[in-house]
Amino acid sequence: MATVNPPRGMRDFLPADKVRRERVLAVIRERYRAHGFDEIETPVVEEHGRLHAGIGGDNEKLSYSILRRGMDADAIRAAADDPAALSDLGLRYDLTVPLARFYATNRGHLPTVFRAIQIGPVWRAERPQKGRYRQFVQCDIDIIGDESARAEAELIVASLDTIDALGLSGGIVRVNDRRALEWMLDSFGFTEQERPGVLITIDKLDKIGPDGVAAELRERGVTASAVDAFEAFLTRPQTLEYNAYGERQIRKALPAGAPDDIVAHLVGLGDAVVAARPDAGEPPLQYDPFLVRGMGYYTGTIFELAHPSVGYSLGGGGRYDGMIGRFLGQQVPAVGFSIGFERIVDLVAEQETDAAQAVVLVHDADVPVTELLAHKAALLRDGAVARVRVERRPKNLKALLERSAADGYTGFSSVRAGQESGSIEVKPLS
Repeated sequence: MATVNPPRGMRDFLPADKVRRERVLAVIRERYRAHGFDEIETPVVEEHGRLHAGIGGDNEKLSYSILRRGMDADAIRAAADDPAALSDLGLRYDLTVPLARFYATNRGHLPTVFRAIQIGPVWRAERPQKGRYRQFVQCDIDIIGDESARAEAELIVASLDTIDALGLSGGIVRVNDRRALEWMLDSFGFTEQERPGVLITIDKLDKIGPDGVAAELRERGVTASAVDAFEAFLTRPQTLEYNAYGERQIRKALPAGAPDDIVAHLVGLGDAVVAARPDAGEPPLQYDPFLVRGMGYYTGTIFELAHPSVGYSLGGGGRYDGMIGRFLGQQVPAVGFSIGFERIVDLVAEQETDAAQAVVLVHDADVPVTELLAHKAALLRDGAVARVRVERRPKNLKALLERSAADGYTGFSSVRAGQESGSIEVKPLS
């Protein structure tokens, strides 16, 4: 017998859960729009070749493909060793690749600097586990057409403002630059061919520590002298002085001789964020020279959103100037930030009940439907009540009222046959 559960890694949402999610999404949309971003929508399906063009990193391996229409068993067997022959479409695994295609398609109708909001479900063939799903919602903002640090600053400020509005103040954005990472690896002596694998190992630094990173690099067989130099840098003596985000913090975290233009870009980013959030004091930023982020399409600044209440990131993003050029044949600067909606929605505290009431009309069996609908219309008409649900009186009234309270209703009224419209009394549920 077929199971009645949803597919593994996918979920049903009960009414109370759906209300909670929509409330959080409404705040995210409102704050993003307040910062000048405009919402777009793209199909959940993209061409197979586009999703597997080498710009989606490891996510390409997790994509869901759609079998070509009209293939019979013989055709499927003949194409079994060629995924592109089996599938011409696939479910999107993120919102960045569809945005790049969207911009290439519609740029004639868009401003020179385009600020986009994209909110919607994506699909990845993950191994389901706590906090990791095969279908989940992404909330992205992107700026296309601005190569300056202003774009990164706008994204960071909008994202911090959004989590503040959700009651998660105190967020910090960890910042790095892929150009600084490349320069650092070059200064240690890693070859260009070794760097992708070295970055994979560096990304584990917070989990396995400097000794573990050095050991894994040696196991990879990369340049031994480069590993020695990197290990010496990781274990170098350091003073415990505190430095706020700025040039001193950045240069102290990097080997001597870091390129001035990259440092100036990062410093300017902090100055812009401070200017936008003057009441916050020092920048809510932290320079992390070993922040990698796994997507190979990043070309400059990268960042992750952290919060003191949890040990994992709540979002992140970076600059991906090369992606749109893959579709247009010309370079277009682009940078994006994605809030981890599924993680954030679990952290947002239950909010106070709205000032407007939500009322359940509990009626006797003999109340005519015309009277019930007249009572319902009267409650909605005066504006004091936002929602009205009609329920026939059960034997166990307490259970009905408890379920109604769990669904967000604030009051109830007992309705008898013959009552005048507008004369019913609303009692609180709690």
